[in-house]
Amino acid sequence: MGIQLKPGYRPTEGEPFMNPQMREFFRQRLLSWKDEILRESNQTLQHLQEETTQEPDIADRASTESERALELRTRDRQRKLISKIDAALKRLEDGSYGYCEETGEPISLKRLEARPIATLSIEAQERHERRERTHRDE
Repeated sequence: MGIQLKPGYRPTEGEPFMNPQMREFFRQRLLSWKDEILRESNQTLQHLQEETTQEPDIADRASTESERALELRTRDRQRKLISKIDAALKRLEDGSYGYCEETGEPISLKRLEARPIATLSIEAQERHERRERTHRDE
């Protein structure tokens, strides 16, 4: 994007919503998060490749298999998270980032800082979760 952020910059409610600095802040945050996940994923792959020895004790083998299964489930969740991060980066490019998909209203900065991949405002998310619970209970 070519925008330089001042050291320690954080978006505030007093500035125009999704101005260039704010977009760059979230872009950097998303890219950093994605890089961190990819690094952890590579470490997991190396760890799983290094640890190919069979444990002679059946309890140790079960424990190792359980740890591997947990690690693979975690990586799968992170793979899905990367696709959500990529979608958020696309929304930054097309100008729809930071706006609720349901209402079109801005998502609060606190929510975006806590969950940069958020696509719904807190109110819309709560409505969505209530509807889900209602349908699940039926």
